[in-house]
Amino acid sequence: MRILSASDVRKSLPMRATIEAMKNAYASFSAGQAIIPLRTALPIKSQDATSLFMPAYIHDPKVDDALAIKIVSLFPKNPAQNLDFIQAVVLVLDPLNGKTIALLEGSTLTAIRTGAASGAATDLLARPDSRVATIFGAGTQGRTQLEAICSVREIDTVWIVDPDPQRAKNFVDDMTGMAPIPADIRITRDPKEALSSTDIICTATTSTSPVYQVADVQPGTHINGVGSYTLAMIENPPELLANTTIFIDSLDAILAEAGEIVAAINKKEIFPAELTELGDLILGNASGRKNQKEITFFKSVGIAVQDAMAAQLALKNAEVMNLGQEFEF
Repeated sequence: MRILSASDVRKSLPMRATIEAMKNAYASFSAGQAIIPLRTALPIKSQDATSLFMPAYIHDPKVDDALAIKIVSLFPKNPAQNLDFIQAVVLVLDPLNGKTIALLEGSTLTAIRTGAASGAATDLLARPDSRVATIFGAGTQGRTQLEAICSVREIDTVWIVDPDPQRAKNFVDDMTGMAPIPADIRITRDPKEALSSTDIICTATTSTSPVYQVADVQPGTHINGVGSYTLAMIENPPELLANTTIFIDSLDAILAEAGEIVAAINKKEIFPAELTELGDLILGNASGRKNQKEITFFKSVGIAVQDAMAAQLALKNAEVMNLGQEFEF
């Protein structure tokens, strides 16, 4: 049994390779080659927290079989105790015999694979000439969102929007000039200022109200929405969706958990039949961006097939790089 720490996971999941792994994961899912029950949410009411259980099995002739479960816990009181908000672990099993073969630190894996999911969507949907990006949310997820989009587009300028000035400054200090991220990262608390020239938007917040206005979004923008994961969280304006082409990770998961999508459906601004799984685009069963002025929107709440595929990639790289610790189990 191999155990990979956060540092090991980070080294074993280079962003560009993880983006390609996410494309494979979405394709397997939409092709019906993956089994992923809707995640089970266990409320921890005493801490205003939730633990989520996310199993997945991939059996696709185009990729190696994968079997894993992620347990991710969201504890909002943790930052006040100098602990990460997200606590997670991924348990990997041998798909041939069920033997436990690995345990991976899951928060880092989650951040990287979620960033890579947006990287995949951006690669497939954003205009090739996109040069300016805006990230809403200066947390851990905002960092991997930025790394991912800069891995697939030549971004020259980045805007970071966050209500916490110190957190925004820390983001800039940590990310500026870190390849492939540009040196020009600007802080603003005014979304309109940022979006006036933005080609790609990434929202990585847990906001319960939109973090920008519809009127501020420019024609031709591509948007990745990855922060909200409950029906109460709405970080992108639902009314925007009526005028966008919408791509998603999983229809069942989106209808159960994506606040802005469900709000737009309830208002009859969009209909479920208008939602296209990104996997279908990768498989060639759907078309992507149609013109330079079209606004494209990718909404992900995260599905377990991403974790299984990312864990598989991490373990392959870890073996080559001699990362982690091995134990008899």
